[in-house]
Amino acid sequence: MTDDGIYWPDEVYQSFEPAHRLVFGYGLVSWEFVQGARNWTLPALVALLMKLSETVGFHEPREYITVVKIFFALWATATAWAAYRMARAAGAEGVTAPVAGALCALTAPAIYFSARAFSETASALPAVLGLAFALKKAPRRWELLLGASLLGLAVMLRLHSALFCLGLLAILASRGEWRRAIEAGGALLFWAFLLGLVDHLTWSTAPGATWDGWFNSPRRYLVFILVEGGSRSWGVSDAGYYFRHLFLTMPALSILLGLLSIAALRRGTGLALTVFAFLALHTWIGHKELRFVYPVLPLLCALAGVGLSTLPRRVVPYAIAVTTVAALWSAVRFQSLTMGDVGQYPDRRTVSAFDDMGPVNRMLLAAHDRPDMCGLRVDVVPLAWSGGSTYLHRRVPLYDLGQPPTDLRRFNYVIAWDSSGPPGVVVARDPRVPQIVLRRLPIATCTPDPGYSWRLP
Repeated sequence: MTDDGIYWPDEVYQSFEPAHRLVFGYGLVSWEFVQGARNWTLPALVALLMKLSETVGFHEPREYITVVKIFFALWATATAWAAYRMARAAGAEGVTAPVAGALCALTAPAIYFSARAFSETASALPAVLGLAFALKKAPRRWELLLGASLLGLAVMLRLHSALFCLGLLAILASRGEWRRAIEAGGALLFWAFLLGLVDHLTWSTAPGATWDGWFNSPRRYLVFILVEGGSRSWGVSDAGYYFRHLFLTMPALSILLGLLSIAALRRGTGLALTVFAFLALHTWIGHKELRFVYPVLPLLCALAGVGLSTLPRRVVPYAIAVTTVAALWSAVRFQSLTMGDVGQYPDRRTVSAFDDMGPVNRMLLAAHDRPDMCGLRVDVVPLAWSGGSTYLHRRVPLYDLGQPPTDLRRFNYVIAWDSSGPPGVVVARDPRVPQIVLRRLPIATCTPDPGYSWRLP
């Protein structure tokens, strides 16, 4: 509730902003929602939360944003419970299964990403819980179908979860459980049809849409990543990125999770290979962000629970104590995480990972309360690194970094550094970074901008 910052623009423009357009009819549009490279399931979920917030009287942006953050935090807490269920299904015995759930709840990166509206955060719960239901010993048919359906939902929320679907089918086939593999495959095909149907209903008219929009989002996204190499424009990291930053965010615990996952190989071979394959594929892709591997953290914790079960009985209590202390230390120090720890913005490695761009978003909230506002320009950061219409919540043009010029009179408020920007009266100042201000310009009425585009620069 106190962190108004942004880890990466997807936190707003893949969830909050398209949801805001669904509920309120306006908002900035990123390229993915122009070309149809994203499925609408995640924005629809956030839109539902926004609409429910409005229905119960939470009309202010601070209110509906807080509701969404609380929901995602609770969702992440449930993911820790799913890790416990997964550990039991994979062979963890006695107290080691709840230890796995506790580890998932206490890892610093899990806490850091928990309240952020990313597709990774949303997809982790159905992915882990789906595997837990489908891979338990002798699952009933409804449990198998429920597990496969949850995995299908995870794919709707984030395409990368398809790796877990392949892992499920491979594990069932390796056990010789062909009937269950066929039944799970049938359920997954049904969810694949739903994904295609949603794309058909939403992206039939998108630029580049094929097959009348069917499966436009995975097709366009994969072309962008694998053929066009578009993600490389956001940076390319070396092969050790994920292992390095998992270590930096939870030093002792990451080593223990790795060792215990190796110990779990004999009992939880299929699950371990699925996790390793997920990590290997993301290691191969050039553009890396720590949030991309968030969905495997609960599975690593589940494997740790299994690994603890394989240790000699007399050693288990000591191993649990050491692992728990490492997890508690990870949770205690998570507020000291820096951008260097979480693997973002190499040029600002020592800056806190919390409240990054938060002052700009608080000034957007302040601008929301200005009744005479007819346009706003953000001069502190590129518009994509702000909260956009989600935080401003006013149907007025939002401009980016010095454009258009002030003399065109397209806007009468600007978020700027106190020492720079167009002259005017400071009407709000960020309490944490007072150098960032909201300034009112000497413009009574804005000149209409007939060429204004809600397309994100």
